[in-house]
Amino acid sequence: MRIGILGTGSMATALGGAWVRAGHQVLVGGRNAAAAARAAARTGAAGHGGLAEAAAYGEAVLMAVPADSAPRLARELAPVLAGRTVLDCTVPMAAGPDGPSPTTAGGTDSVAARISAAAPDAGVAKVFGICHESIWTLPRPAFEGAPLAVPFCAGTPAAAALTGELIVSMGCSPLPCGGLSRAALLESAAVLAVGVWWSGGEVRHVFPSPALAPGAVDDGP
Repeated sequence: MRIGILGTGSMATALGGAWVRAGHQVLVGGRNAAAAARAAARTGAAGHGGLAEAAAYGEAVLMAVPADSAPRLARELAPVLAGRTVLDCTVPMAAGPDGPSPTTAGGTDSVAARISAAAPDAGVAKVFGICHESIWTLPRPAFEGAPLAVPFCAGTPAAAALTGELIVSMGCSPLPCGGLSRAALLESAAVLAVGVWWSGGEVRHVFPSPALAPGAVDDGP
């Protein structure tokens, strides 16, 4: 798969490197040519260029820029993004007195929904934002004997299919979580996870499977 990356930061290089290891072709795009060249070298990408060049590179485009900039960039590149799947890994958060808080309004408002509104002819998926970027530097992320589950919300069936295919290629398990109306839940979960890590806690200890309890009975949904 050909993947264009918009951004040159830690998530761009971590995910780009994971995709190169999985056999995909990656092109890194940035506003600063030197930064894009450095990011491409770190990921082993096929090349680098400007943002529009990266957006036009393949069928998938990673949005790895600050969350508040992502919808504006999507609007700027909307004609190029048409017909492509935009992978939104942004986490909209700001520091607060009690820890990180989402900067979106809640409900169905999310950066992913704003990107979709700005580039209505693109398929958008909210994905890859839950984990710290260091997880994506692992060859094939797996924990306690199971592949990493990657939750995502997608706005179109085509975006969902491509996202699932990409996740599988990385040695992980796709975890569909609904349409873009539920993307705000993933964004809030990511902000919560960051706050737990900053406080020295372990998010993985919060959600044990009920099946692990002695004598547990599955009562269904």
